[in-house]
Parts: sequence; structure tokens; C-alpha cells
Amino acid sequence: MNSLVAVIIHRSFLITLFIVLGASSFSTLITFDVDGTLVSSSPGWEEGAHGKSFTHAVNSVLIKDDDFNEQATIPQLLEKHEFHGSTDGLILMRLARKMLGKAFDKEDAASKLDLMMDTMYNYVSECSDSEVRKGIEPLPGTIDTLKILASYDDVAFGLVTGNVEGIARRKMHTLGIYEAGCLTSFSSGREWPGTEDFPFLGGFGSDFCSGDIDDPTRNYLDRGEQLAICVQRCLSELCTPDTQLSRVIHVGDAPADILAAKSYAFSPSKPNNCSVGVIGVATGTYSVDELRELCGESVEGVWYPVVLDEGMGVGDKEAFIKACGL
Repeated sequence: MNSLVAVIIHRSFLITLFIVLGASSFSTLITFDVDGTLVSSSPGWEEGAHGKSFTHAVNSVLIKDDDFNEQATIPQLLEKHEFHGSTDGLILMRLARKMLGKAFDKEDAASKLDLMMDTMYNYVSECSDSEVRKGIEPLPGTIDTLKILASYDDVAFGLVTGNVEGIARRKMHTLGIYEAGCLTSFSSGREWPGTEDFPFLGGFGSDFCSGDIDDPTRNYLDRGEQLAICVQRCLSELCTPDTQLSRVIHVGDAPADILAAKSYAFSPSKPNNCSVGVIGVATGTYSVDELRELCGESVEGVWYPVVLDEGMGVGDKEAFIKACGL
């Protein structure tokens, strides 16, 4: 038995044991953003399965034109700030406004977000692995770090991402990230056919979307809601009533990640006696200085921000694990 299989079996056994015995020793929850944090996006990502699924969903659900040209890409239709670091739901809403023009009805589009997200997933589920991988790959060293983190039995690991859950599952499996054995097993109850064998803990774009594309703060406030959902899932499904999460740490590369964690740190919905930290990684398109400025100062017992040095991220094992306090 090789070490990777052993790690996966070991962690799966522990999760099963926690469920059977009704007990968990999780004291820390660490969540990861996906794009720019675990996965790099190179030119051409917009031609991959996830990128192309947006215009397909808007056309299929709202425009319904068999002759509509779905070849226009997100960077061609939207400004960078309208999609980078945003959530799939908000991107869908902004695309709908752009593609429909004067015919755009915000309330109608918002009421059909779940259907558009299901349509996105159905599109991706029919794509080949090579189409899913197009333009994206694990950042260097990331999988090796995740294999090491899988050995920390008192830490739960999940994703907090704007991705639709089923698409996140497919990407993590196709890129080999799920197989690192780090992500904590969990099923949200929502079915994503074809991904039943690789469910994991998280808060996803399909779990919450305000639909508010006029307020730029929703880019991070929506993500903050997704972080809160992930924490609640960890507490309610993976921990017993007397288990106390003492730390929640979010890892991300974008301003929305920093500000989402910061807003959650001071939220009344946060568990009592639980601190929130963020680890900013400049492995996307934002600089260390930009991320550090958004972090602000730490607040004892409440908020602990860290930004790794330029170019360092999850793949820098020693620095990253130290930043996690492990």
C-alpha cells in the first residue's frame, strides 16, 4: 500500500469513527479558496469547462436562443473586478445583465440562480477531464502540503469558494487535490450526480448568493456568508455539542478572501470563544502589500491575519504550516 492510499484510508476511517461514536476532536477548522490559492489559472482558463459554463447557463435559462453565440468569454464580457475574486452566483448575475441588456430583469434572474447553477454543473459534468483541467492546475507544492496536513487529526479542512459545489468537487477530483486526503469528508445533502464518491466539507457559491450586483461589498460579504455556512456545518455535523472550535482560519489570494474572513471575525454568528484568522497568499494576481493593507491589525482573541511573503503560498510547506500554527 502506498503512502497516498494509506493517508486517504486513515482519514476516511477517522471521519467514520467520529460519526459512529458521535464524537470529534476537531479544535481548528482551516478553509481554502480555490482559484489562485490551491489552483493556478493560466491563459485559456475561460475556455475550460467551468469558464464556458457561465454563458451556457445564462443562455439556456434566461435567453433561450438556440442560435445564440456562447463563444464569448467572461474576460470579453466583464471587467476584471466583476469576476475576479467573485462568486459564481454574482458572476452569473453580472453576465445576465451584460448579455440581456435592456431586457435584464434582476428579480427574475435572481429567482433562477439555482437553476442556472444546476445548468452550469450539468454542463461541466458532461465535459472530459481534459476540458475541466484546461487552463488550471494545482499550484506547485500544493498537493504535497495537503498530504502533510491530512495527518493532523484535530483539524478539519474544507473549501470556502465561490464555485458551485458540484463544480468544485469535480475540479478537486480531476486535479488530484481531493486524493491528497486532506479535505474532510462531508455531504451537504444537495445532489451533484457523478461526484458522490468525493464529497467534502465546505461553503460554496451554490449555498448562498445575495444576487446584489450593485453593491461591490457583496463580493466579500457573500463569501463571508459561505464561510459561516462551512463553520456551521463543521459544528453541527462533525462535532458534538460539547466540542468547541477554538480557531477558524481561511486561506486565500484575493481581497475578497481577506475581507470575508475579517467580516466573519466580528460577526455575531461566529461561535463563542473562537478566533478567526486569515492566511493571505500572493499566488494569484494581488500583491503582498495589497493583502496586508486589507488585513489591518490583529485583535487579541478575535482576529489574527497573516500574509506570506511574495510568491509564497500553500505549496511552501514549512512556511505555510507554521502560519497555520500547526
